[in-house]
Amino acid sequence: MQFTRKINQDKNKTKKRKKIPGLLQTLKKGRAGPEGPKTEEHRRANGSSKLAKAPTTTSGRVVVAAAVVREAYYSVVHEFLPSPTHNPRKTPSFPLPGRDSHRKRERLRGEEDLAGIPAPGTDKATPKFKILRLEVKRALHNAPQPGPFTYVVQCMYIVPLLGQTYAEGFSHMLISSLRHLKSVESVQKDFLEAKHLAAQLILDILASIVPHEERILVKLLEAFDIELRDMAHALYCSESDEDIVKAREHLKQYVQCLMESESYATAVNLITRFSIQCCDESFLTKLIEGNHFEAAEKWAVFMGKEMISLIVQKYLDIKKLKSANELIIQHDLTKEFPDVNYLYKESVLKKLAEKGCWDIAEVRAKKETKLMEYLVYLAMEAGYMEKVEELCRRYSLEGYVNSLVPEEICCGSDYLDLKTLILEDIIWVDEINGLLNAISYIEACKIIGVDCEWKPNFEKGSKPNKVSIIQIASDKKAFIFDLIKLYEDDPKVLDSCFRRIMCSSNILKLGYNLQCDLHQLSQSYGELKCFQCYEMLLDIQKLFKGATGGLSGLSKKILGAGLNKTRRNSNWEQRPLTQNQKEYAALDAVVLVHIFHHVKGQPQFGVTEGCKVEWKSHIEA
Repeated sequence: MQFTRKINQDKNKTKKRKKIPGLLQTLKKGRAGPEGPKTEEHRRANGSSKLAKAPTTTSGRVVVAAAVVREAYYSVVHEFLPSPTHNPRKTPSFPLPGRDSHRKRERLRGEEDLAGIPAPGTDKATPKFKILRLEVKRALHNAPQPGPFTYVVQCMYIVPLLGQTYAEGFSHMLISSLRHLKSVESVQKDFLEAKHLAAQLILDILASIVPHEERILVKLLEAFDIELRDMAHALYCSESDEDIVKAREHLKQYVQCLMESESYATAVNLITRFSIQCCDESFLTKLIEGNHFEAAEKWAVFMGKEMISLIVQKYLDIKKLKSANELIIQHDLTKEFPDVNYLYKESVLKKLAEKGCWDIAEVRAKKETKLMEYLVYLAMEAGYMEKVEELCRRYSLEGYVNSLVPEEICCGSDYLDLKTLILEDIIWVDEINGLLNAISYIEACKIIGVDCEWKPNFEKGSKPNKVSIIQIASDKKAFIFDLIKLYEDDPKVLDSCFRRIMCSSNILKLGYNLQCDLHQLSQSYGELKCFQCYEMLLDIQKLFKGATGGLSGLSKKILGAGLNKTRRNSNWEQRPLTQNQKEYAALDAVVLVHIFHHVKGQPQFGVTEGCKVEWKSHIEA
């Protein structure tokens, strides 16, 4: 948000609106400090020829900057930015006389360099941005005069002329293109000189003379490593101790304006960068109550250990254990908060257990007996007795199973089981003969439920694991196919068998969130044609878009009891699967058949309550 708009956004804040523009008008006049405006004569008297020659008006600076960047305009602005009508080759809106031949030559070169950019309205913005930034880097590498850093600062004065639609994105592109140049020795002199110009630009942005967004202001501060002495030089053409103190007081006024307009992140950036003392504990409370946690932490660290301890306590009060624990570790506050690390670990285990990620929770807990005991308690609370027994046996924990009273053991009575659904058998299939027999049985069925499972992968950015098993069930039998082994043994037979099922127009195949399972199957076994095309699919989820709680919630709504999902994220690649895993997998497939039988003759069950939807219209042929 631009500063002028940000400050005046609330029409009800009349007093604030009168106060701030008055301050800004004062600051605009030669950048007034505590001693009053500094004139051009004052700048010359202080020996700053470069700043003395710089125009003091907005139009003057734009003219100078336009003259400097004219050579790059056609190779960068004209070629990089599409017009509002999406014509990427439109002539610039303001004329630059005598440049027709240069314009044609540069346009042809630009078209060749940027041929790889997707057309407007296609592809994502990020890859386009990277291609354009690469071209800017190449242009800056050619050392435009007087130097790349100075060049970019001068560009930043005229970028707002492009309009709000393009100004921020192009500004970000220019600034981020400078990063790789900081280590280049040949441009170090230009970088030091450009710092003064950048400080001058920052003051113009703060005073709303140059209309850049707050995010761009922060990026300029970081890219040019602006220090308080740079701001003093821009304000008073001096870096004396006295003028540095004046500069800090001058910037303090801007910080107060930003805080009044609730631009807390930008205010904190200025406070911490220029060591401005203008807030107390109430400011921290305001930041946390407004969920400005990053700004709150940055300001607390700036203020010192006492304020860090205070923010840790406030985080504990609102149950932000992870953030509190990180601050304690970073700033060596373990003695002050000895129990937080353990409480945080407990909270992690609880979240993993709620998601059904018991194996990952076990890995997190195995090094500490106390945590393992807590994990056993969570398993007991979830009614996951198989996991309780497994953990007690593996880690020699005693007294947990025997301590359960019958009511606690039966806590899973609200869930469906195989006896309730009268499932005759669960058949494990991991050999070709078993595969052939199973397919023959399934081909005789008119309606089947289909589901699949794979080992969860919780590493950020990593690919999902291959589908491990696929379950196919009628209302009487459930088959669990070991896809990993069957694929290794004979992929051709596996492909042929499943094509007979998946491509059959005589068998209605039911699923829940089918697109996810089908996508995962095709990604896992892309060589098999059986997972590339399908016939007669019905996604039960599409019939009940208003239902909550997934398949378990739908089961509870239609059949009166849900599914126990505690084993959902278990290790489906382990062999053999436990009996509980097999029962869980079979239930997910067979419950689809029972839900379908329950509602197929009742068209009132549909997308929303009271809206009749014929289920046949949702079949994907």
